[in-house]
Amino acid sequence: MTILFFDAALLEDGWVRDVRLEIDGQGWISQVTPGGTPDGAAFHGTIAVPGMPNLHAHAFQRGMAGLAEVRGDHDDSFWTWRQAMYRFVDQLTPENLHAIACQVYVEMLEAGFTAVAEFHYVHHDPNGDPYADIGTMSAALGEAARESGMGMTFLPVFYANAGFGGEPPAHGQRRFANSVDGYAKLVERVREIAGGLNDAAVGLAPHSLRAVTAEQLGEILPLAAAGPIHIHIAEQTKEVEDCLAWSGRRPVAWLFDHAEVDDQWCLVHATHMTEAERRQLAVSGAVAGLCPITEANLGDGIFDGVNFINDGGTFGIGSDSNIYLSVAEELRVLEYSQRLRDRRRNRMTSGAGSVGRALFEGALDGGAQASGRAVGRLAVGYRGDVVSLDAAHPAMIGRDGDRWLDGWLFAGDTRTVADVWVGGRHMVRDGCHVARDACRTRFAAALTEVLDT
Repeated sequence: MTILFFDAALLEDGWVRDVRLEIDGQGWISQVTPGGTPDGAAFHGTIAVPGMPNLHAHAFQRGMAGLAEVRGDHDDSFWTWRQAMYRFVDQLTPENLHAIACQVYVEMLEAGFTAVAEFHYVHHDPNGDPYADIGTMSAALGEAARESGMGMTFLPVFYANAGFGGEPPAHGQRRFANSVDGYAKLVERVREIAGGLNDAAVGLAPHSLRAVTAEQLGEILPLAAAGPIHIHIAEQTKEVEDCLAWSGRRPVAWLFDHAEVDDQWCLVHATHMTEAERRQLAVSGAVAGLCPITEANLGDGIFDGVNFINDGGTFGIGSDSNIYLSVAEELRVLEYSQRLRDRRRNRMTSGAGSVGRALFEGALDGGAQASGRAVGRLAVGYRGDVVSLDAAHPAMIGRDGDRWLDGWLFAGDTRTVADVWVGGRHMVRDGCHVARDACRTRFAAALTEVLDT
């Protein structure tokens, strides 16, 4: 049993004073007592909020962060960035993937993310041949989650084609591609890996409509069982144009025509939608998986967040390429993108009140749904994932309640996060992950090896 006490905590019904949280030995919140006492508490803090689920990440891409910021002979885009990513992937081994993932999960935890949905598509060896253990690369991610303490949802990616209509995979995609039968074996193996972790979930991830045919999609979806289903969609205008040329339908509309999209789904990016597509996504109950920092870095475009939430849509945030890890910055960029487009302020809320609170709670709910795990709330029956904010940070001084969230998200940074528990385990203390030094040393060695090859 772990007992934590906070002067104020953000619970399901809002801010509550003098909150005592009890987390059992399996990592679940067993009791929440407002108006409690700190007697016997292992920790006494000022401000507690639920840990944020990160609904979309490719851990390995942290190793190439900042390496694609040199302009080439032509206008750079997502598609030229993708070539740089393929070159980086060529050098990955299971050992250096593990080291990179450890580093990125440590940084996520220090930023206030306590769970990640790992959208993982590097499955095979550098020649494109399956490892003797088809789950070798997934196991490396699982071990990184174990060492860092990160809560985990595995999303093994199905990737079979290079373009719409079943175009054969390109050379740079050889480490990603599987047959339907091979993918089924991979999913089974990933479930075994997840079973060795505390409360890990497993879902499916058809990579994109470029990478999966209608027939393949129909064959793999039953493998999801009750787990989450994630897909990249409508991220780039070229993707929309190519989909129209191939099928006569835009990507989101095509997906709704060919699959029963509901609250089990997370549509990642969904940047370029018509009004009808946006409303269809909102009423379906599926989550819009937004990765604002990466979407800005890649020049994807701006998601229509204001109208989406007014339609009743559900959203969450992810770190995608992990170029920078920050709960505050992801939500800040999301809000600021709406302001820049609309030339108005305080956009991502459907009513009056704190924009920070609306952003934070919206992302908690959508992230938890997309993760397929009982996370994102300080409530009995949920994981003991708790973030303690630093009341002495300059962005927090003299504030209270929702003003704390506004201060953190719009004027704070990762240093606003002081302490973090995952499943009741105290993983970040005074802003520093307990395994920071060991993970950083391994990361440095791995990245040196990859970049020198």
